[in-house]
Amino acid sequence: MTLLLGSLLALVAAAPVLGSSTEPLADFSRLHPAAILDIRYATPDNFTHQAVYPAARCLLRRSVAERLGAAAKDVEKQGLRLIVYDCYRPLSVQKKFWALVPDERYVADPAKGSRHNRGAAVDVSLADAGGKALAMPSAYDDFTDKAQRDYAGASPEALANRRLLEKTMARHGFTGLPTEWWHFDARGWEKFPILDIPLEKP
Repeated sequence: MTLLLGSLLALVAAAPVLGSSTEPLADFSRLHPAAILDIRYATPDNFTHQAVYPAARCLLRRSVAERLGAAAKDVEKQGLRLIVYDCYRPLSVQKKFWALVPDERYVADPAKGSRHNRGAAVDVSLADAGGKALAMPSAYDDFTDKAQRDYAGASPEALANRRLLEKTMARHGFTGLPTEWWHFDARGWEKFPILDIPLEKP
């Protein structure tokens, strides 16, 4: 475990730094259309059971979007595809989430802001070449121990898929959240200010 963690940290440290704090949001699907967009908060299929986004878009700071595109290409070389569940999240939506789940293990306090609010975090998973989601230790937006990054009770297949996702994302400068196997922050996220731009505008 210690060797694996050391390897992941080394990969992250070697990744390129992010761009200027004022860089704009970019539409990831335009940069990398082969990735699968499954923006859950634009549908009722999420923990709120309602659509809270007006549009199914993946907006990210441009350097973060480029880094995610490199990860997606890496995945495709392995005969797989990247699934994207969430990207930039307006602060107004963060406040709604906090009202429902005021627990910082799973939802960032809007008073501090989320990495998603900065356009510097993504929620992702893996699919096969045909678009079928690979087995993971839990469903997306699961608030149980199964979502923990160190949960060991899942099937060998699910654990292997989680490791593959984590290693691939680390290779391109993303670090995982301990409580959510799907959540990854871009290294350098803290330089970006919190935004509350409506998703349909940029």
